Amino acid sequence: MLQKSIACFVLLLSFGVQLAVAQVRVQSLTQQNQKWFFREKDDASWLSAKVPGEVHLDLMHHKIIPDPYFRDNEIKVQWVEKMNWEYNTTFNVTNAGITNSKNIDLVFDGLDTYADVYLNNRLILSANNMFRQWRVNIKPYLQAANNKLNIVFYSAQNKVDSLAKVDIPYVIPDNPRAYVRKAQYHFGWDWGPKLTTAGIWQPIRIEGYDTYPAEKPYKVPVDVKLVEKPDDKGTSFYLQIDGKPTYMKGANYIPMDAFVTRTTKDDYRKMLIMAKEANMNMLRIWGGGIYENEYFYELCDSLGIYVWQDFMFAGTMVPGDKDFFDNVREEVKYQVKRLRNYKSVVIWCGNNEIEEAFYKWGWHQSFRISQADSVKLIRDYERLFKDSIPAWVKELDPDRPYVSTSPRYHWSVPASITEGDSHYWGTWWGGEDFEVFETKTGRFISEYGMQAMPNYNSVLSFTQPQERYLYSESLKHHQKAGNGFKKLNGYLKGYMIDSALIDKMSVEDYTYLTQCVQYYGFKNMILIHRSQYPYNMGTLLWQLNDCWPVASWSITDYYNRAPKAAWYAVKNTYSETDLPARDKVRPKDLQLQNPNITYKVIGNTITLKATAFAKYVYVDIAGNMERLSDNYFDLRPGEEKKITFDVKALKGKPVQIKIKSLWNVHNTYGHK
Repeated sequence: MLQKSIACFVLLLSFGVQLAVAQVRVQSLTQQNQKWFFREKDDASWLSAKVPGEVHLDLMHHKIIPDPYFRDNEIKVQWVEKMNWEYNTTFNVTNAGITNSKNIDLVFDGLDTYADVYLNNRLILSANNMFRQWRVNIKPYLQAANNKLNIVFYSAQNKVDSLAKVDIPYVIPDNPRAYVRKAQYHFGWDWGPKLTTAGIWQPIRIEGYDTYPAEKPYKVPVDVKLVEKPDDKGTSFYLQIDGKPTYMKGANYIPMDAFVTRTTKDDYRKMLIMAKEANMNMLRIWGGGIYENEYFYELCDSLGIYVWQDFMFAGTMVPGDKDFFDNVREEVKYQVKRLRNYKSVVIWCGNNEIEEAFYKWGWHQSFRISQADSVKLIRDYERLFKDSIPAWVKELDPDRPYVSTSPRYHWSVPASITEGDSHYWGTWWGGEDFEVFETKTGRFISEYGMQAMPNYNSVLSFTQPQERYLYSESLKHHQKAGNGFKKLNGYLKGYMIDSALIDKMSVEDYTYLTQCVQYYGFKNMILIHRSQYPYNMGTLLWQLNDCWPVASWSITDYYNRAPKAAWYAVKNTYSETDLPARDKVRPKDLQLQNPNITYKVIGNTITLKATAFAKYVYVDIAGNMERLSDNYFDLRPGEEKKITFDVKALKGKPVQIKIKSLWNVHNTYGHK
């Protein structure tokens, strides 16, 4: 017995020594008490900086640039992306355990993007990927005190322009951003501003250790299979989770701000609760943004929201050189290891829309691509997305499914309806009616959508009073889609109001009516998709959210993540019970009368009644930015409709209500 006790003691002692040896001691360099400074490279004066952060935010804080979201200020700040910027701090290693460690690393969780890092005037790192973690042994360069850390960020726009110029006449379509491993939407999109950022966007820390802890054995946290089984109509496409075929109802998610470091935990929580309360069970993390932070995926795990995870490639072909592939390999390895333990992540996808773009977006003509260059472009593409990335993923996460691109085919290809996932943009981009989905619903629709204006409060926030008329310069600047207002007006004409009346509308009424047509579109498109179950096994609308105040396909507003009209439509049509019926009559064809809507407020409940049928009843509570239990609803004559709101959101202010319905707009402008 004594010998056994001694043996156990020795074993425990040995285990304790191993734990001590494997201990990592950490000191943050990006906490609030760490002072950082920035300047334009080689400028004389330094200014205080917030780290993590982005140079645009620091410049705004010091009132060097205006708010890019206001009016057309985006244009006025374009000079920022052409400059090089420096950040610095001075630190002491305050943790004695670190200074006594055999190994001391400086760890950067995210540098955006081209950066040279100097410690005590020694170059220790040249970074070139926003999505990688960088780790450098700094023990030989540390001083006893006053260590100077300096980071020089080089213009990503200048860098990609120079790389593209070197390759001429070879062109990688459709934008030089193809060369850089950086959030692609920073270079502008059809819903976002061009704000090509730079900065320390993730934490920095010092790690001291004798032996780095071994990685825990990986065990996949979810049993998921992608089922593609031939049938009499083509090939199925659905996710089987824990042995059960799962119908996916959800949306595409983009970064919540053009400046990603401005997104708070409260923003994430509110946005994901909005998704959950809209009865969604999947979000697709779109490939032109960022791999989200841990808190996002933790929330998805806790809320039961599955994640379709794109790798961060969107809408461009790729370089084929070894350095680029090596860089991507390290990015993929880091991100897969970081995200594979979340049970919400159920599928990896190589890229967004690159393959369909190569074959269907007219690049060969517009860029005058030769046959030889075309062969090289597609070979490099296939090497990365069909050979390399799936091999790297399988090495680290062998049990989750991987698809090389989304969608499998362009929406004009008949096979896009019978197999794979589809981005059906015959609606909106093709100008087709929403009812086209009666014959064009695919197996798994991972993109489709309809535009609307942002909430009118947002319009007030980015315009001046004299600009609040249709198609003012400020309004046009916050409509990034090609021919956006023309397309939007086409749907207003088709579904909502006489075309001759559209240009006579106030911005407030125009905003309301565009949100009504978005409501109608999403409601009826989703109901058609769901009616074709089990042929159709997924509907992911474009898009859940915005990154700034803009006319877009989003069902929520940028400011305060407030719901737009369509959020209520999606909530109702994604429900598992009491699905609404499809609209049989287009709203423009309704013979509406004055509904004489009355209401009373008791506590947090508003009770409404009407004397005639009312369509799209919009209840606007002054000062309220929170969702109501329902809005933009129909009200039958004599029916009592009760809706609730959050009294606390008014912060003690009296309840002031405005009510609008489709009759008000039709009557104001003489719609017959």
